[in-house]
Amino acid sequence: MGNKRNLQKELEKIIERAAASGEIPKLLLHACCAPCSSYCMEYLSEYFAITIYFYNPNIDNKEEYIKRVEEEKRLIAEMNFKNPVSFLEGEYEPENFHKLVRGHERDSEGGERCFMCYEMRLRKCADEAKNGGYDYFATTLTISPVKDAGKLCEIGEEVGREIGISYLPSDFKKKNGYKRSVELSQQYGLYRQDYCGCSFSKRSRSNESKANP
Repeated sequence: MGNKRNLQKELEKIIERAAASGEIPKLLLHACCAPCSSYCMEYLSEYFAITIYFYNPNIDNKEEYIKRVEEEKRLIAEMNFKNPVSFLEGEYEPENFHKLVRGHERDSEGGERCFMCYEMRLRKCADEAKNGGYDYFATTLTISPVKDAGKLCEIGEEVGREIGISYLPSDFKKKNGYKRSVELSQQYGLYRQDYCGCSFSKRSRSNESKANP
């Protein structure tokens, strides 16, 4: 069994190379919500020109989707960045998500259904990054304590190889990233949802709450 990758170290090496060359790489950063993107933007905007890409067809209803989009836009407008951060919204296509996961409705959270959802969103992000002339693409999902950064990186790199765009190795929960995201969420009064986005994660969270009142 091989050694587990240190994704934070890999990211730092890429940052060091870019800094040494005087370059500011362009990064298309998939974001699931404002709280998860807060620390990622604060950290990465020191070294990258970022476009936040909001593509989340898994979100279970339009009201929730709009609420997350508006919070993301507000946060970008209110935060101060060394390098520019812009916003790009993808299509809201819940029917595509449900078609994708048909037959996996009973999968456990963090299982195969989630991996399919990660790939769907990362593939769309990679396509946009390739077509938009970006240097890298990545996702804020790795900041979550319950998300497997190694699996996300594996999917991102595979998709990147297929499309011809580099996935930025990252595990944003490192260096107290998740803790900092909570602090920034409080500082900016962000809406923090208690589920990932899909109806399955919402149901799972509801069941957990009932089991642990």
